[in-house]
Amino acid sequence: MNPDAAPVLTVNRLTMDFGGLRAIHAVDLEVRRGEIVALIGPNGAGKTTFFNCITGLYTPTGGEIFIAPPGRERRRINGRKVNEITRLGLARTFQNIRLFEGMTVLENVMIGRHCRSRAGILGAVLRGRRTRTEERHIVQTSYAVLERVGLADEVDTLARNLPYGAQRRLEIARALATEPFLLLLDEPAAGMNPKETDDLEALIRRILREGGISILLIEHDMRMVMRLADRIYVMDSGERIAAGTAAEVSRDPVVIQAYLGEDLHA
Repeated sequence: MNPDAAPVLTVNRLTMDFGGLRAIHAVDLEVRRGEIVALIGPNGAGKTTFFNCITGLYTPTGGEIFIAPPGRERRRINGRKVNEITRLGLARTFQNIRLFEGMTVLENVMIGRHCRSRAGILGAVLRGRRTRTEERHIVQTSYAVLERVGLADEVDTLARNLPYGAQRRLEIARALATEPFLLLLDEPAAGMNPKETDDLEALIRRILREGGISILLIEHDMRMVMRLADRIYVMDSGERIAAGTAAEVSRDPVVIQAYLGEDLHA
C-alpha cells in the first residue's frame, strides 16, 4: 500500500438516523487506491448500516460521501440509487449470502454483468447481432471471473449445491463481474471453517495483487483482519472510536474496552 496514494472513497461526518435512534454519528473514513481497509467493532456498532449508506440502500441523514474512480473526477454520491452506485464502480457482498440459488454458478455471475450491458429491453426481445455478440461477451467475461475465484469447474452447478465457502466466493465473483474499483466485503468469512477462511484470505490478496481494486472489509475474524488490513477503523455504538494500523489499534485501550477483553490478535 502506497501511503501517498489518492483516496478512492472519502466519507465525511456520515450520520444515519432511524426515527429517534441515531445509528451512526459523524463518522469519517477514507480508502486509498490499492489498499485494504477494515471496519471493525462489536455487534451492533453500525458497520453494516455504514455499508448500506455508502452503497445506496440507505440515504444518510447527514454527512457526505465522495468517490474518485481512478482516472475520473471526484463526485458526491449521497442519495444515488443502488444501481447507479454499482455502475459508478462500487460493488459489495452481504453478511447473509444473497445468491440466486436456483440458477447456475455462471448465471449468477452473468447477472453481475447486467450493469455493464447495453442491449436494453428492446435488444433482449429482438435479439439482433449486437445483442448476441454482447451475450457472448458476457458469458466469456463471467467465465473469466469464475476462473479468478477458483470456480471455473462449477459453471453448471446450481448455486444452492455449492459448499458454503464456495458460495461465499461466488458472491465475490458476482461483485467482481460489475468491474468495481472499490469492493466492499461484509463479513465474508462468517460461518467459514479455518481452511475456508485461509482460502478466502488468499483470494482477497490475489484480487488486490491483480490491481485496479481497493477493498473495504467488515470482519469479525480478527486474525484475518490483522493480517490483511493496511489500516483499520473501529466503530462502537455508531461512532468511530479509533483508526490506525493493526498494531496501533490492537494496543488502543479504548478499542480493548469496546471489545470487552476480546483478544484482537486471536
